[in-house]
Amino acid sequence: MRRWAGALRAAAAAASGPRSGSGGFRARFDFGSRDAASWFPGHMAKGLRQMRASLRRADCLVEVHDARIPLSGRNPVLQEVLGIRPHLLVLNKMDLADPYQQTRVLEQLRQQGCSHVIFTECQQDSNVKKIVPLVAKLVSSSPRYHRAEVRKGREAAAWGCPLVECSPCTCPPCFQNAEYSIMVIGVPNVGKSSLINSLRRLHLKKGKATAVGGEPGVTKAVLTRIQVCEMPLVYLLDTPGVLPPKLVDVETGMKLALCGAIHDHLVGEDIMADYLLYVLNRQQQFGYMERYGLPEASDNIRHVLKYVALTLGKTQKVKVLTGTGNVNMMMLNYSAAAYEFLRAFRAGHLGRVTLD
Repeated sequence: MRRWAGALRAAAAAASGPRSGSGGFRARFDFGSRDAASWFPGHMAKGLRQMRASLRRADCLVEVHDARIPLSGRNPVLQEVLGIRPHLLVLNKMDLADPYQQTRVLEQLRQQGCSHVIFTECQQDSNVKKIVPLVAKLVSSSPRYHRAEVRKGREAAAWGCPLVECSPCTCPPCFQNAEYSIMVIGVPNVGKSSLINSLRRLHLKKGKATAVGGEPGVTKAVLTRIQVCEMPLVYLLDTPGVLPPKLVDVETGMKLALCGAIHDHLVGEDIMADYLLYVLNRQQQFGYMERYGLPEASDNIRHVLKYVALTLGKTQKVKVLTGTGNVNMMMLNYSAAAYEFLRAFRAGHLGRVTLD
């Protein structure tokens, strides 16, 4: 676990990088030449084994990923499994990503062979209602690997039932008896449990069935089936977020950390804040200037964090040894300021940003 933190800290030590971009901003963020080792605790390894064992019960795989990093950070170990089941990619937290990048993202995903993609925002249930109809369509048009209901699924599709809008009295008997088991997979803290709860709100008018949180690792076990819809009958399997045992590069790890897939303290808030500032300046997202009262954009993270600390009153008492004894002095708390800078990004207060 600590190897990942050490690698990122050392690799980003030279984060000042060359400054040949517009306005004197860094043209690139220099991570050095080190490799990044992943945060891969025991519950992830166990969860991955359980997910593989539970695949025989799944008719469809719904992969949930953060819309701010739609092209990077997806677990290749999970993607190996996707070829044996119908697959839907849900890019959650769309309210925090740049909406003008959606067309480009969809085209790049299509070129990678991912043709079924839905952008969602589970807090407001945005676009979530599209998931059940699409899953039913994907399953009914694919071989049913372990069910005797293959005939029922095809007959239901032939009826052309509108799925969500229909009522039990208007649906054909074969569709009323259809049952779908969906496994929800993805890296940590992308909103898998939030998606399940959102589906239950929409289709069953019921509350939370699984715990959610803003930190990675809230779900640590493959749970029993959770019903999310009655017509058609849909059950979901919530799974723990699983990172790859080894990341491709340091920048991918940094993006995952910024989106909360890896605990901040394993990487370092100061380094993460510096990379975030680099991204914001590169994309000309200067919302931090108005939020923290900077007179102009800056590529110096310590200068920016000074204004963050002053604006939010982040100070700390420090003892200074003088010739007359110890003196307590109030100084700016740059670590607390870096933490608040990251929180503001994750809440969307610094603008809607797509990191890829």
